[in-house]
Amino acid sequence: MEGVPIQVLLVEDNPGDARLMTEMLKEDGSADFAPTHVSTVRAAVEALSDGHGIQAILLDLSLPDEHGLDTIRRVVAVAGHAVVVVMTGAGDEELGLSAMHAGAQDYFVKGTVDGRGLKRALRFAIERHGKQQQLQNESIKDDLTGLSNRRGFLLLAEQQLRTARRDRTSFLLLFIDLDRLKHINDTYGHAEGNRAIMDAADVLRTCFRASDILARLSGDEFAALMLNPTVTAEAALRSRLDALLADVNAKPGRTYPLGFSVGILACSPTAIEDASMESLLGKADALMYEDMRRKRGA
Repeated sequence: MEGVPIQVLLVEDNPGDARLMTEMLKEDGSADFAPTHVSTVRAAVEALSDGHGIQAILLDLSLPDEHGLDTIRRVVAVAGHAVVVVMTGAGDEELGLSAMHAGAQDYFVKGTVDGRGLKRALRFAIERHGKQQQLQNESIKDDLTGLSNRRGFLLLAEQQLRTARRDRTSFLLLFIDLDRLKHINDTYGHAEGNRAIMDAADVLRTCFRASDILARLSGDEFAALMLNPTVTAEAALRSRLDALLADVNAKPGRTYPLGFSVGILACSPTAIEDASMESLLGKADALMYEDMRRKRGA
């Protein structure tokens, strides 16, 4: 609601860091944010359980009663509709990314943002989370897999495209094809084809972070948008997908292999200046077909 301050729960045991974050949220006499400070996970859980209308949680991952990913898991479990933004120390970027896998909307390294950047990150996290919640309540999900459908994906991805243009940030766009679905349908029947699609969706859910955007676009086609990728994200994604598929295919009684052809488009600030999400999907689709041709040639 316009004019109502955003309620922020600051979970930080270092008094100096807590004071700095509070001052950043209130700098220039801003009344847009109303921070409440606690220093332990237990106190955070109590505050969230008491129903104080918390909309955002700024969470340090090294606290007296919890440490690392256990911290994010405990807080996310009781966060309700509140978004979680993780604060890490220098050199803990990988921990921040793992926290996003565990349910955080975003992370930042302490000392790298000013008050303006902190407040903007919280607003974007709340906006993004709100869109994701909206998707859950609208008919823009794929009935078979529970993922977003094409319309749902474009709704979220277009929003992220606008944010990336504004902030000059990058993302990875993936176009993923489930290999040989027609052969599975023709050989084992459409019920088994549906099971293959659901297995594929489960693999992709495991591979991507909760904050990434994932969808089934059509019968055998999936898409994903990965925010804030690292330099090695593309190679890591391919390796992780291969490992997850190997695990699925190694299960006893598997009568056919599950496989993907994948096109990964690196979307830099320069590349997305005048692009639509549909045109970027087309480029990722073309890269997927190149991957498919390479596999068939091999």
